Amino acid sequence: MAEPLRSNRDFRLLWLSGLFAALGGQMSAIALPLLILKETGSAVQAGAVGTVAVCAVLITMLPGGVMADRVERRRLMRLCDVGSLAAVTALALAVWNGHAPMALVLLVATSGAVLNSVYAPAAFGLMRAVVPPDQMSTATARLQARTSTARLVGPLVGGALFGVHQALPFTAQFLGLFLSTVCVALVRTRSAARTRAGSVFSRRELTAGLSFLWQLPYLRTVLLVFGLGMNFSFGALTFSALAVFSDSGRSGLGGGFVITCVSAGALAGALIAPRFAAERHVRTLIVITCWSCVGTAAVLAWLSSPLVAGLLCALCMCLSTVASIGFLSTLLVVTPEDRIGRVQSAAGFLSSIVQPFGPLAGGFLLATLDSSAAFGVIGCVLAVSAAVVTLAPSVRAGAAAAREKPDQKPDAAAGEPEKAGTPKPPEDAVMPRTPEGPDPEPAGTVSTRPATAPAPDAAGPGAP
Repeated sequence: MAEPLRSNRDFRLLWLSGLFAALGGQMSAIALPLLILKETGSAVQAGAVGTVAVCAVLITMLPGGVMADRVERRRLMRLCDVGSLAAVTALALAVWNGHAPMALVLLVATSGAVLNSVYAPAAFGLMRAVVPPDQMSTATARLQARTSTARLVGPLVGGALFGVHQALPFTAQFLGLFLSTVCVALVRTRSAARTRAGSVFSRRELTAGLSFLWQLPYLRTVLLVFGLGMNFSFGALTFSALAVFSDSGRSGLGGGFVITCVSAGALAGALIAPRFAAERHVRTLIVITCWSCVGTAAVLAWLSSPLVAGLLCALCMCLSTVASIGFLSTLLVVTPEDRIGRVQSAAGFLSSIVQPFGPLAGGFLLATLDSSAAFGVIGCVLAVSAAVVTLAPSVRAGAAAAREKPDQKPDAAAGEPEKAGTPKPPEDAVMPRTPEGPDPEPAGTVSTRPATAPAPDAAGPGAP
């Protein structure tokens, strides 16, 4: 019988590593635009840093997954730690000296985003080697709770530190990264793909994760509808609520309450997910989440109350987090060990690519329609996604569909010949299992990596 997670030394180290890094990253995420506004007085330049970071993540996400399947993952994480630490050190020193050039800020933001794209899939693979399969869902929930806590606490502390001295949030991030680096260095587990991936920029390798997901109808449908469509629509919904209940920017109290409720809902979902055995009820949770979002949009189109909006958005985010943890647990287990980095990056890419456009769509609707009509349109889009998820045969089959052998095997779909002895997931299993074979690596999940500017993240329902 596997030891409990609280006694798993390497899991505790990786959990602490992510906590230190996430807290520091959230502090700097709020401080960086404030710094640029103070230095330049330009909101455009402040927004440009975040845009550059998001674009860098999206461009490098798939190559990062290939890299994680080529290099021993703990060593790759340590290299990324050193690079992140160097970048943050340069920024902190520049701010302490009284001037941070825009070129340096952009360089640090870009390098942080690129390193995040490499670090995340490597951490995903290492966690799979650290956590036993039967503890997968609990470990995933604990990591999500850690991230949600950092998002609640980090910006508040970062803003307070910036008010004392503008260099303090970046100094705090440096300390968090240093502690994170030490924790990763103390991890004993090693994780290397049994079959190493090819060239990082090979088309076959870059699309290997997408090909694997496409060959499994359950994973494909959930990611495209719940991960991509719902993320876009929920982003538009929350931005519209922020704008409407902030009185178009004249008061941040109502909008801030809504966003705080969203973060609190994510934390609550991560805390209760293990009690619900989320991996066993993924389909039900996804359907309930989708229709809850539809109901929220309908209520907001009829009733203008920040209290009601905050509570409903918190409920949607709570359900979304539980469903996403269950889905991610299934994804972790059914993915072949030597493809874990590429599949994780592909899933993250699909869930992240539309997130920047959700708020843009919400803003466009508010500019052309009144608030009730805008929420109504968003509700209709959400209803279409909810109907697809509810009626799609692949989703109705539930998580068991992810274990069915596709018509074309994942290795062949990626342009690689199937290797002799390649393990096949059992078709009659009740729960997904790790591929069988010598020295199988257990399941786990990905750690949060800091960046000097916010990277694409789980903005709402469906983000795996």
